[in-house]
Amino acid sequence: MAVLPMKHIHIYGLKRDRKQVLEILQRRGAVQISDDDAEDHVFQKADISVEKMQLEKQAADIRKAVEILDRYIPEQKSMLDALKGRRELPVEQYEKLRKEKDEIFTAANRLIELSGTISECNADIYRLQTQIEGLVPWDSLDLPLSFRGTKTTAAFVGTLPGEASREELRRILTDQAPEVDAVHVEIISTSEDQTCIFLLCPRSDAGPVENALRSMGFARPSFTSDIPPARQTQEWKAVKLGLEQKRRAAREEITGFSGQRVNLKYTLDVLAIRTEKVEALGHLLQSRRTFILSGYIPEREIRPAESALNRRFDDLYLEFEDPAEKEDVPVLLENNKFTEPVEGVLRSFSFPGKGEIDPTVPMAVFYYILFGLMLSDAAYGLLMVLGCGFCLRKFKNMEPGMRKTLRMFFFCGISTAFWGAMFGSWFGDAVKVVSTTFFHKTVTLPPLWFEPITDPMRMLVFSMAMGVIHLFTGLGAKLYQCIRARQYKDALYDVVFWYMLVGGLIVSMLSTEKFADILNLNFILPSAAGRTGSAMAAVAAVGIILTAGRESRNWFKRILKGLYGLYNVTGYMSDILSYSRLLALGLATGVIATVINQMGAMGGSGIGGAVLFLLVFLIGHSINIGINLLGAYVHTNRLSFVEFFGKFYEGGGSEFAPFAFHTKYFKIKEETQ
Repeated sequence: MAVLPMKHIHIYGLKRDRKQVLEILQRRGAVQISDDDAEDHVFQKADISVEKMQLEKQAADIRKAVEILDRYIPEQKSMLDALKGRRELPVEQYEKLRKEKDEIFTAANRLIELSGTISECNADIYRLQTQIEGLVPWDSLDLPLSFRGTKTTAAFVGTLPGEASREELRRILTDQAPEVDAVHVEIISTSEDQTCIFLLCPRSDAGPVENALRSMGFARPSFTSDIPPARQTQEWKAVKLGLEQKRRAAREEITGFSGQRVNLKYTLDVLAIRTEKVEALGHLLQSRRTFILSGYIPEREIRPAESALNRRFDDLYLEFEDPAEKEDVPVLLENNKFTEPVEGVLRSFSFPGKGEIDPTVPMAVFYYILFGLMLSDAAYGLLMVLGCGFCLRKFKNMEPGMRKTLRMFFFCGISTAFWGAMFGSWFGDAVKVVSTTFFHKTVTLPPLWFEPITDPMRMLVFSMAMGVIHLFTGLGAKLYQCIRARQYKDALYDVVFWYMLVGGLIVSMLSTEKFADILNLNFILPSAAGRTGSAMAAVAAVGIILTAGRESRNWFKRILKGLYGLYNVTGYMSDILSYSRLLALGLATGVIATVINQMGAMGGSGIGGAVLFLLVFLIGHSINIGINLLGAYVHTNRLSFVEFFGKFYEGGGSEFAPFAFHTKYFKIKEETQ
């Protein structure tokens, strides 16, 4: 409904009371602390970097502990858990947890330690398993892989690429080293990739034999040991078994900490609150005995905040003043339950800038109407209403943002049901298809107005008419802003002239028979209205040419800018045409629904046909409502942001961000602070 007026607040008090003052302000959540005050030789800002770093380190440890519990002991959550919101922590539990602070941090550190142990065990187990698998081809070798022979013999233990036989090796050795007579060759294992061999020869022949082996691609094992592979494998398996037991014990111990999840999450929220408080301390100007706090406060919160502070402190002085005329103050909106839900959509664009109105009310009205026109199926709308209504009624503790979103889609569902009934769409033509296919009798739910599928031109005209109303409402908002700011000339030049030009052109076209034939209109405005419209448009065109470039002192430049400004009339026409998406998306919903019904009815009227129809109906319409609901949401936002806001709204305001409790898991009761 409105942008709430803001005031500057300055709090002057004794330094000893600063933390208690911050506690009260944080509890109330009504003041945005500013950091604009300059330091001097008397008042300085405290260095809070060390304390903040400690809190952030503690929060990081607690967060890591929570992540460990979620990894090893996942919470069982349903699809509706996101709607339940944060739960309030009882006072008794708050006091208990505060006393158990050291124990909670000990538990968090232990969880981090156990997680590290598991990670180390996993790494060692993987390494051992890799080594064990690497020794499998050598299991039958009863000598260590590091064996290099005796005083009189030379041993070669290694692999050759590919698959090779003993005879083949002997033949290659004979060809490569004919001077070598006494060679013992043993195939340990063989596969398509490699052949593991053991070769023994006189030490005097080691050189030629080694050269021959190298020519064949001989390579010694990457791992060597002083004990035979089979025994080494057994030792590694024993070590691996011990690591697995250690890992299992660590996981079991982590499971024993499942009861600490609530405590850890609560502690994380408390640390977030403390961190914000420390950051707020860093914004205060402090002398040896006093402090100054500056910020913004909504005008309606002044008395409650003043009363709460004065009731607690005697040596405290509060000062309130109006912001400077051109100062960008934080924005806080106040709207009713009907318009408040679209604040989230407005936030995604931008909050009102200096001197701008809150566009939420007209935006909400048109948002619901346009959304319903795009989806335009009564059954889909009723499903949205029932689903959103059930969630809103059942989950009382739902987060405000989620509640606003569901309430927005609740109203969008009402609009969708209304327009669906007007256009005669109930799951498309499901009533007709079901009655004809299974009962052999045609029953229909006629539209209360008309059927867009059979009369698309009528829907197109209605869509563009809605566009004209939407755009003219945007111009009306600009007119209001200009009048409120006492910019009467701007109101005439930038709004009234455009009303006259666009409105006059529309009236003029509606008075022509040709235009009526194109749009299939069953009426034509009188020629006198057409002449009046043309005259209005001509006067407005001249006015725009003369005033659109009024900031220029040079008349030639002014006229050129005026002509360019007049050219923007094409933008208005394209904006109006863009509302044809109302027709396109509405037809898409209805046509796809009709096709789904026809596909379901292909199985006939028997039991098998009924089962097929039910499956196609449920799956098809679920997909259709999902896709077209998304399309309606996106295109309604587009019409609001581009066409509607483009006429009067720039945004650029910063949202009011009060110093308050910002927690993730729990709602901290005010009484516990």
